[in-house]
Amino acid sequence: MQVDYTSAEIASLVGALRTSGTTTRKIQDIASLSSARAGDLSFLGNVKYKSQVPESAATVLLLPADYAGEPKPDQVYLFVENPSVALARLCARIEQSLWPKPPPGIHPSAVIAASAKINPTAHIGPLCVVEAGAQIGAGSVLQASVFLGSEARIGDGCWIMPGCVIGSLCSLANRVRLQPGVVIGSDGFGYEFIKGRHEKVPQIGTVVIGDDVEIGANSALDRARFSRTVVGEGTKIDNLVQIAHNVVIGKHCIVCGLVAIAGSATLEDYVIIGGQAGVGGHITLGKGSKVGGQTGINYTLEPGSYVIGTPAVSYMLERRLQVLHQRLPDLFKRVAVLEKK
Repeated sequence: MQVDYTSAEIASLVGALRTSGTTTRKIQDIASLSSARAGDLSFLGNVKYKSQVPESAATVLLLPADYAGEPKPDQVYLFVENPSVALARLCARIEQSLWPKPPPGIHPSAVIAASAKINPTAHIGPLCVVEAGAQIGAGSVLQASVFLGSEARIGDGCWIMPGCVIGSLCSLANRVRLQPGVVIGSDGFGYEFIKGRHEKVPQIGTVVIGDDVEIGANSALDRARFSRTVVGEGTKIDNLVQIAHNVVIGKHCIVCGLVAIAGSATLEDYVIIGGQAGVGGHITLGKGSKVGGQTGINYTLEPGSYVIGTPAVSYMLERRLQVLHQRLPDLFKRVAVLEKK
């Protein structure tokens, strides 16, 4: 990792509220509290690790503003509102140095249709294909082997990593980030069983992605059977997620890895879905709902719901059921004794 910051530079980058201690050593790496060595930066992101702070060998530590304690010699405490957020801001600066934005231009190996419209500040990497009528906005980057279908649109400041596919007529707004292997606009899974055969239902809709959406590696978003599959502003989708045709996802949702959302389901704003959960088709998850990992849900949720389990039940009920489940062996023994009497 290419890190080389003084404690003063880090304090400025993270917006430290105050500092304690001194050091002349520069920070070269980032590590956990327990594994950090001299020259490392660490942080207290979870209160359960608070006891590790006094023993940490890190040179610079990001700590919550209300932390009570004094640094060791040659060690600096930086007090911030949220250590995890502060570390993220520092990592954003490091990321810029590790993966600098490539210069504007089109690589000689890219294949660009004559009618495509590419902003002169955009970067088109090796082996990219941009079909007729496609548009790419200012400052956007297509790294390598990206396919952009006919009449598709990429807005300003997007970052499309290697191997992504954006199908015809699909659109990405501004500052969208796609990790490697994302597929936008694959056909929805639609068939009718007619006279002993599965006949394909044409999928003639599109996919619309809002501002500041991020989508993880190898996730797939199917184009709509008609109209649009939608992902709202600020939503973050993890790796290996399946979004089926005509799904509508609201603003600032979180969809964790291996989630599958069936066709025509709706997620209202601020919904959170844990990993490996499955959402049935033609249902609505109300605003602010939370769905626990590995949950199977096939009914509409009221806003603010918190469910877990398969079939999904309220979180508190599921916790009670788990307690009762553990008591079943003893209960059966008692029933057996009663039957003998």
